Amino acid sequence: MTRMPQLKREEMNEEQGAVYDEIVNRGGRIGGPYGAYIRIPRFMRLNQEMGDYLRSNGLPPKLRQLAAILAIRFWGGRYAWAANARNAVSEGLDQSIVDAINERRPPGFGDDDEKAVYQVVTELLETKGLSDETYEAAERRFGQEHLVNIIVTAGFFSMVCMTTNSVQVSPPDDAEQVLIV
Repeated sequence: MTRMPQLKREEMNEEQGAVYDEIVNRGGRIGGPYGAYIRIPRFMRLNQEMGDYLRSNGLPPKLRQLAAILAIRFWGGRYAWAANARNAVSEGLDQSIVDAINERRPPGFGDDDEKAVYQVVTELLETKGLSDETYEAAERRFGQEHLVNIIVTAGFFSMVCMTTNSVQVSPPDDAEQVLIV
């Protein structure tokens, strides 16, 4: 049960309703943290734009999803895990990697790009920064733009988890992927 239920369209003020209609009409996302975000319409719109950017920034989707689920696991984001662990597998990340992250075990990576994303995001979350060695290795591998994309993906999903955890958004009852608590 969420502390902050989704507003019904008729409960929204004019600005909230306009943003809601705009998002629904373009097929945007309105569940999960958006029940909280719609209360600040300008932020809701900006958040949608950030999510759209992350899904189209050129970072290979499986690497983006890896960065996302690492942040989600770190924050214990049950709602976000349900959606993003499933997406990670559909984008090409091996289920055994998703399972290892869920179980808080180091995954066995066969792909060096996946291993590098894991190193960057794990170090960033655990130490609140990156060592010179990790930064330089990731910059060589991915270039500055994709390195920043990896970092902002972890940050975006950290924010999503802080929101859904704070307002206690539960994952769908029929979630295929369930976060181990």
